[in-house]
Amino acid sequence: MTPLVEVCDRRLNGVRLFLKRDDLLEEDLPGNKWRKLKYNLVAAREQGYDRLLTFGGAYSNHIRAVAAAGQRFGFATVGVIRGEECLPLNESLAYAVQRGMRLVYLDRGTYRRKAEPGVVDELLGEFGPAYVLPEGGSNALAVRGCAELPGEIDIPFDVICCACGTGGTLAGIAAGLRGQRALGFSVLKGGRFLDDDVRRLQGEHPTANWSIDYDFHFGGYAKRTPALDAFVADFQDRHGVRLDRVYEAKMMYGLFARIADGVFPEGTVMVAVVA
Repeated sequence: MTPLVEVCDRRLNGVRLFLKRDDLLEEDLPGNKWRKLKYNLVAAREQGYDRLLTFGGAYSNHIRAVAAAGQRFGFATVGVIRGEECLPLNESLAYAVQRGMRLVYLDRGTYRRKAEPGVVDELLGEFGPAYVLPEGGSNALAVRGCAELPGEIDIPFDVICCACGTGGTLAGIAAGLRGQRALGFSVLKGGRFLDDDVRRLQGEHPTANWSIDYDFHFGGYAKRTPALDAFVADFQDRHGVRLDRVYEAKMMYGLFARIADGVFPEGTVMVAVVA
C-alpha cells in the first residue's frame, strides 16, 4: 500500500487534494506499472513462459518496467520499439538494455499494425515463444491490478485522477470505485480513441463513472513546453515532489487549471495518482 499525502496550496481554491504516491511503491517498478504487470507475470509463469515480449515508444516507462520485472523475476525480455534506432540510446532504453532487455525496432507503419497476428507471429518466430504484453501493459489482467488501487484509499473522496497513455490505469481505477468518479488526463495528441479503449478494456462490465480530459497533452506523447517545465519546477519547490513530465506533470497541470476554472466546487475531495 502506498501513502496518501495532502497537498496544501492556495491555488486549490477550497478543493482538498491528496496525492496517492504510487511512485514510492518500487523504485524500478513504480505503482501503476507494477499493478498492471503483477497478474500478467503470474499468468506468464503459469502458462510456462520464460520470456516476455512487449511494445513501446523510445521513452516508454512500460518498457523500463518490463525490463526491470524480467530481471527481478527471471524472465528474458524483448522490447519492440516504435521507429528507427537512434544512438546513443536515451536514458529509458539504456536502462532497459542494462537490465537485459533485447531491443528490436519497427518502422512506424509496421508498428501501427503491431497487434495483427501476422506481425506478432513474425516477432515470435524470430525471438521464440513469449508471453506477449500489449503496449503500455494494458489488458484485462492489468485492469484487474489497477482496480485494487481505490480500495487502498482510506478517506472519503469524490474524484480520483490519473494520467492516460493507453487507458488501462483509468479503466481499472474506474472499475474499482464505489460511488466516486474517475478523471483521466490524456498525454497523447489526437488521443480520443482512448474512450473506446477504456470501454474495451473494462470488458463485459463497463462503467460510466469516468471521463478523459484531452486538453493538456502539450503537443503529444513525451512532448514538453516551457510552461510545463516551469510548472514541474514550481511544484517541486512548493511540495517536494518531482513530477514525471511524460505523464503526471500533464495530469497535475491540467488538474490545477480545471480547479482554477471552477470546474470543481469548494469542498471537493480529490485524489491524484502519482505513479
